[in-house]
Amino acid sequence: MKVIQILGSGVFAIALCAAGSVQAQMSPVGLWKTIDDKDGAVRSEMRLVENAGVVTGVIEKILIPSAEPNCDKCTDDRKGKPKQGLEIIRGASKAEGKDVWEGGHIVDPDNGTVYKLRMTPIEGGKKLEVRGFIGFALLGRTQTWIRVQ
Repeated sequence: MKVIQILGSGVFAIALCAAGSVQAQMSPVGLWKTIDDKDGAVRSEMRLVENAGVVTGVIEKILIPSAEPNCDKCTDDRKGKPKQGLEIIRGASKAEGKDVWEGGHIVDPDNGTVYKLRMTPIEGGKKLEVRGFIGFALLGRTQTWIRVQ
């Protein structure tokens, strides 16, 4: 009887860990391969982190070098800074009751345009839909990023 109780406890503990792991994946936090929505090329790796409920994102690694290595077209404090290491996502937070992060902004480092942001983990957190838009969410574009870790 004790063996069954011990085995049952072990199975329960494993199930709890697995459930926590799945829940953790339904978050934008992690390392992502960015996929260009126009040509499908893997362009960079983005590191998204959460601090006090706010998600920010930094270009950790550029995979396709640009003719312009700096964000020269940015108009805020990022102007002239190297694209690698650049914080392009700021201020996103989780929408209440949903697996959606919004309320922040994302900058396109190639043209300096700042867009409103909505991020939605899909496929169990293996992919992330990143939507940048001006005004209404219908007026924008979406990229699907792939989780690295």
